[in-house]
Amino acid sequence: NGNDLPAADVKFSFDRIKKINDPTGPSSLLANIESVTAKDDTTVVFKDSVPFDVTLKQVLSSPAGPIVDEDSFSADKLTDADTIVSKNAFAGPYKLTAFKLNESAAYAKNDSYKGLTPAKNTAVQVKYFADASNLKLAVQQGQVDVAYRSLSPTDIEDLSKDSKVKVVKGPGGEERFLAFNFKIQPYGESQPDADAAKAKAVRQAVANLIDREELSTKVYKGTYTPMYSFIPDGLTGHEDTLKSAYGDGNGKPSTEKAKKVLEDAGVKTPVDLKLQYNNDHYGSSSADEYAAIKTQLEEGGLFKVDLQSTEWTQYNKERNVTDDSDGSYPVYQLGWFPDYSDPDNYLSPFFRDGNFVNNGYANKEVNDLIVKQAGEKDATAREDILKQIQKLETEDLSTIPLLQGAQVAVTGANVKGVTLDASFRFRYASVTK
Repeated sequence: NGNDLPAADVKFSFDRIKKINDPTGPSSLLANIESVTAKDDTTVVFKDSVPFDVTLKQVLSSPAGPIVDEDSFSADKLTDADTIVSKNAFAGPYKLTAFKLNESAAYAKNDSYKGLTPAKNTAVQVKYFADASNLKLAVQQGQVDVAYRSLSPTDIEDLSKDSKVKVVKGPGGEERFLAFNFKIQPYGESQPDADAAKAKAVRQAVANLIDREELSTKVYKGTYTPMYSFIPDGLTGHEDTLKSAYGDGNGKPSTEKAKKVLEDAGVKTPVDLKLQYNNDHYGSSSADEYAAIKTQLEEGGLFKVDLQSTEWTQYNKERNVTDDSDGSYPVYQLGWFPDYSDPDNYLSPFFRDGNFVNNGYANKEVNDLIVKQAGEKDATAREDILKQIQKLETEDLSTIPLLQGAQVAVTGANVKGVTLDASFRFRYASVTK
């Protein structure tokens, strides 16, 4: 918009995220940053609580890192979309010219952009589809040039046979998982019959009954693969601790082990379990996924599952444990798409104090180890710490990873420049046709 970009705007941008501290926002990524100081117009000093923080550079280039105009954005609350558009508040390859929540966004090439990746196209129109089948039809008919992250597994399978389109794949990083509310799960901390040992037994029994291979093949047609680690395959520290610890030890479920862990803890069966999922944010296949999970958990009569779904806006509020609420969902669906390609991004947002899961879980030993690994310069020593964290989480089971997904885009046959890589970013600027 022509405004100067001094160091004060850099300080403003990071201070703003920490002040707003939205429970579903990126503030947890900035946990290591103690302060940001603008020494003069061109010098910014970050004070990091972790010496030699190996994650800092990646955090600064993550969704928590964009520098915004102090004259356009509020310092302590979310700024409405109309104000952002009218202020022309960004300095990237594009100008945001229009935005309608959950409907559309319009971008025009920014001719004043002086960065490394100028747009190769003149404009980008983004449309948000509530229904995957409508998106599939739009890309088949050429009404959409690129469909990204919203098509169902069946749609992708069908489109891969269509000569009028191309299927582009990239390395995986997306995760689908179960989360437990430590306040209101069976025997949770705020329940009349609260019992930490019984609550853990319930979580471990669930882990013994999950059949990830069935979810992968029958629900997701192989577009997601079983995930037995808290850090996905391909990243430092990956170890299939959940595979050996639960089920039959080889990735399949075990009703016998689930029954034993409940009996040993004195848990009466069947355990009443309320399980919540969302169908409009995590994809239409979520209904089939969670119907399958319900069937798996009820195998052998150990659980009686009450399965419910809620639309995203309400869901994303009601799932959170806050100072004023214990949350509404004892066990619930969540997904994760990484902010940056580092194992820390699968640990800090989940298990560190102030994490985005907001499920009432806290473990000082895990928290301290997460901080420690971020400052460990020796790669072997850091990997050892990462594996130690995962072993502790395999015991605690704050969450249960289920599936890991690849990045997939479907484009028109004449579309070029779609790049899906380990940055986990979709680059509008390189797309042409």
